[in-house]
Formats: sequence, structure tokens, C-alpha cells
Amino acid sequence: MASAFIAVDPNTRANGCMQLLKRSHLMGRIEHGRYGEQTGADPERTDAAVKVLQLVYAELEPGDVLFFHSNTLHRSDQNKSADPRWSLLCCYNTKHNNPYKASHHPFYEKLQKVPDSRIKEMGVKLFADGTEFWDPAHDRTVGAGKA
Repeated sequence: MASAFIAVDPNTRANGCMQLLKRSHLMGRIEHGRYGEQTGADPERTDAAVKVLQLVYAELEPGDVLFFHSNTLHRSDQNKSADPRWSLLCCYNTKHNNPYKASHHPFYEKLQKVPDSRIKEMGVKLFADGTEFWDPAHDRTVGAGKA
């Protein structure tokens, strides 16, 4: 499993950017749970890791992507600045890495491939009430700004 963290806004130390403990993924999976008001990794283990591993601040520009191992210990500070810090976190998992027992994480199910035309067919069904869909002649965003 791997994660891709995509910056939408600038991510800076001032607005609480992502922080990672370098090489912490080599520690293996650390138990997560509810600790006070937060959910996260076991504080006893993370406190010990902070003492011996390098803390890296991921300062990113919009569009930058940070790829990291799913076991990498990471966190961010509260954004106390006036600047927003929106980002998108995408997690990827191989089909061979199913959960070992039933939980809130879904099991891998093979996807059925369908032809590209299915998108338009579904649009017709979704907008059967007469709403124009997929028709550039009725799309106000096509040619926007042209006189």
C-alpha cells in the first residue's frame, strides 16, 4: 500500500504542512487507536521514534505530490494561519493485500471492464427527465469567454 498526497494549496510550516519521520516505515505497522481527542499511532512508539528518526517537513506547492509508504509515520500541525492548506490524500493498495479479517476495509473485488460507451449510456439513464447531458451544444462551459 502506498499514499499519494497532492497539494491543492501551498503547504508550508506556517500553515501546518505534513511532517514525516524518515525511514519510519521500516518499523513495520504500528497499532492505531483513539488517544485523547485524536485517532493515530500508539504514542509510546511514536515518542520513541521521534527521538531517533529525522523529522522532515513536506513543504509543497500546489500540484506537488508526495508519495510515501503506508507505514511511514506522518502528521501535521493545526493550521493557525490565515492561509488555507487543502490537499488530497489518495491511498493505493494491491489486490494481494486484502485485510486478514473482516473489518471496515473492503476486500478486493475484480472490476468488470465495460466499453467507454457505457458512460454515455448511464448519462442517458440518469438524465431521462430531459436534462441535456454530454451534448456540447447545450454545455455552457464549452467555448466560455468567446463572443
